[in-house]
Amino acid sequence: MSAEPDGPEDRLHRLTTIWSRAVYPVTSTSLTRAEFAEELLPLARRLSELLHTRLFDADAAKAVGAALVDAHCTDPEALVRTLDCVDAYLVLYCGEDGPQDELRLRSSRLQHAMAAGYAQALRERTRAEQEAIAQAALRAQGVVAQALHASEARFRAVFEGAAIGIGIADLRGNVLQVNEALLRMFGLSEQTLRGRRVQDWAHPEDAPHLRRLYEELVRGEREHYHVEKAFNRPDGTALWTNLTVSLLRDADGSPQYQLALMEDTTERRLLNLRLRYEATHDALTGLPNRTLFFERLEKALNAGEGQRFGLCYLDLDGFKTINDSLGHAAGDRLLVEVADRLQSCATAPGEMVARLGGDEFVALTTGPGTERGVDELAERIMNALVTPISIDGRDLLVRGSLGIVEGPAGERTAAEVLRSADITMYRAKSAGGNRAELADPEADARAITRHGLTTALPAALERGEFFIEYQPLVHLGDGSVRGAEALVRWLHPQHGVLGPDRFIPLAEHTGLIVPLGRWVLEESIRQARAWRERHGGQAGPLRINVNLSPCQLGHPGLVQDTVEILERAGVTPDALCLEVTESALIGADDDLLKPLRRLAEMGVDIALDDFGTGYSNLANLRRLPVSILKLDRSFTQGMQRFPADPVDLKIVEGIVSLAHSLDLAVTVEGVETGAQAEQLRILGCDTAQGWYYARPGPPERLHDLTLVDATG
Repeated sequence: MSAEPDGPEDRLHRLTTIWSRAVYPVTSTSLTRAEFAEELLPLARRLSELLHTRLFDADAAKAVGAALVDAHCTDPEALVRTLDCVDAYLVLYCGEDGPQDELRLRSSRLQHAMAAGYAQALRERTRAEQEAIAQAALRAQGVVAQALHASEARFRAVFEGAAIGIGIADLRGNVLQVNEALLRMFGLSEQTLRGRRVQDWAHPEDAPHLRRLYEELVRGEREHYHVEKAFNRPDGTALWTNLTVSLLRDADGSPQYQLALMEDTTERRLLNLRLRYEATHDALTGLPNRTLFFERLEKALNAGEGQRFGLCYLDLDGFKTINDSLGHAAGDRLLVEVADRLQSCATAPGEMVARLGGDEFVALTTGPGTERGVDELAERIMNALVTPISIDGRDLLVRGSLGIVEGPAGERTAAEVLRSADITMYRAKSAGGNRAELADPEADARAITRHGLTTALPAALERGEFFIEYQPLVHLGDGSVRGAEALVRWLHPQHGVLGPDRFIPLAEHTGLIVPLGRWVLEESIRQARAWRERHGGQAGPLRINVNLSPCQLGHPGLVQDTVEILERAGVTPDALCLEVTESALIGADDDLLKPLRRLAEMGVDIALDDFGTGYSNLANLRRLPVSILKLDRSFTQGMQRFPADPVDLKIVEGIVSLAHSLDLAVTVEGVETGAQAEQLRILGCDTAQGWYYARPGPPERLHDLTLVDATG
C-alpha cells in the first residue's frame, strides 16, 4: 500500500532520505545508500513515535542511539550529522500540527538520550574491540618473535601490513624499526622516529606507574604490559593510544628487544569527551547541569575534616510571566544572559555555577572558609541581577529568590543539602522575593513536616484517620445547650492528634478540602440525628455548626451535596448551621453568594464566623444571606479582667444592637469565665461557646450536658 502523498509516511521517508545522505559517507557499512536508508527507516519511525509520546522514554531514545553503532556508524562524525538532522528535520517532518515549542524541547531531550545511548554502545563495542586487539597483540608478538628467529621475509609481511602501529627497540630504548601505520599515527618520517629513544616519549598525562612497568619489562621481570598512553605529535596535538609493550627474547630465552603495538584511539577519546560534556552540561546555557553539579556537591561533602561548603539556590521571580508574554524564545535568551552573569560571579577557586532546569540555578563554593565566602557569593549573584536585561528591544528587570545553605562537610547528603536550599529559597519567595534567606534547621523541619502531611492527607481520609470533636453552643439566657460546633481532628500515626490549623490549609491547597469537608458534613449530620433520637425531644432541637472553607464555597456541588446528606440522614435543614469566615464573604460577588442564598432559603442557618477580624464592612451585612454573627474571641478577652474594658463593652454592645436590628443572632467564642458569660448575657448576646462550658470532646459529652439541661 503506497503512502499518502505528503502524508506522515511520505514525510517520514523524506526524513530518512536526508538522514541517510548525511551519514552514509562517514559509515563503514557494506550496504548501498538505498539499503542503508531502509535500515534507518525503522529508527526514524521510532523517533517520530517518541516525539509524540506523552511520557518521555529515555531508554527507547538511547536504544536508537545504540542502533546507530550496530549499523556501523562508529565514526564520531556520524553521530554529529545524525544529531544535526534530528535537530533540523524531526519536528519539521514529524511534528505535524503539535505545539512547536514543546516538540522542539522534546526533540532536544531525544537528542541527548540518543547521544547517551550511542556513547554507551560505543564503549561496549570498544571494550570488545580492545579485547580482540589484546589477543591480536599477543598473537602478533608470537608471530613477530617467530619471524625474527625464522624468516625475515615473513617478518616484513607481518610488520608492514599490520593495521596497527608497530615499533621495535632495543633494551636501552633505541628505536630500531617502525612500520607505516606508526609513521602515519605520529606524522613523522621513519628517520626521525628511529632517531628517538623510548624514554623521550614521556607525556605529562602518563600514569604514575608506567615508568615502573617499563623498567620491569626491560630487566626481564615482566613479559608485557598494556596501558592507555598519550604522545605529543609535531603539530602540538595529542595522540592517544592503546599501547601494548612486550618483551622479545632470543633463542636462549634472554631479553633482546621490546615490541610496541599501538592502536590510535584519539578520535574515540574526543568523542567520549564530547559526549561526556553534553551529558554533564546544559544545552541552552552551557553551564554544568544537574548531573555534574551533584558530582561536585558530593565531592565537596566528602572532602574530609576541616572542609566546608556553601550553596546558593536561585529561582527567578516572575520568569513564567516573561515566558508566557514574550514567548519561549525570548525566555531562552533571558536564561542565557542570566547564566552568563552568574558564571561571572563564580570567580574564586572552588566555586561553580550550574543550571538545574527551568529558571533554577545553583552556585557552589568549597573550602575551609565558606561561612564568609557564601555570603559574598550570594551578594555577587543578587548584584548581577540588578541591571535590566534587554530582550527584543525591551529592558526586563529580573529579580531572584535565593536560598543559602552553609556547613561542614560530612554531616549531610547531597539530597538533604539541596532540599534545605530549595525550602529556604521558597521561604525567600514567600516573603516577597528579590531577597536571600539563610537556611534554618527548624524552618526546614516544619516545611518537611508540612510536605509529609500534605502527601499523607489522601490516604489518611481513605484509612479513616480523621475524627470529629464537638464543642457545645450554650444559650446565654437560660444556660441550655442548643447545639455544637463540629471540629475535625486528624489522628496521625506519627504526630498524634493534629488540630485543624495544622492540616486544613494543606487540604485547601491540594483540593482535598472538598472531599474532607463533605465527610465532616456527613458525619456531623449523622451525629445530629443521633442526638435528636436519643434526647427524644426533651431538650429541644439540637443544631450542628459545620465550618465551610472558601474552597468548598466555590465548589459547584455544595448545594446538591448538602441536600443529599440531609435527606439521607432524615434531618431537617434547620438542624444545620454552616459557618463561613468573614474574610471569605465580605466583598464576595453574587455568583459566590448564590449557593449560600439557596441553602438559606431551604432553612439552613448561615453564620458569619470570626466577625470583627476582617474588614467588617457593616453595609455589606444587608446583602449577605447570614442569620448569625459569630464574634471573634478577641472581643471577649478584655472581659476576663475586672472591671471589664469599657471600650470592649461598647464595641460588643454596638455590634449586638446592630445585629439584632438586622434580625441576626449573635454567638460569642472564647468564653472562659463566668464573669464573661454574665457580661455577655447583659449585653444581649444570644449564644456562646468556650472552655467555661466545655472543651471540644466526643459526642457523648454533649449528650450528658443536654440531659442535665433536660432534667433541670
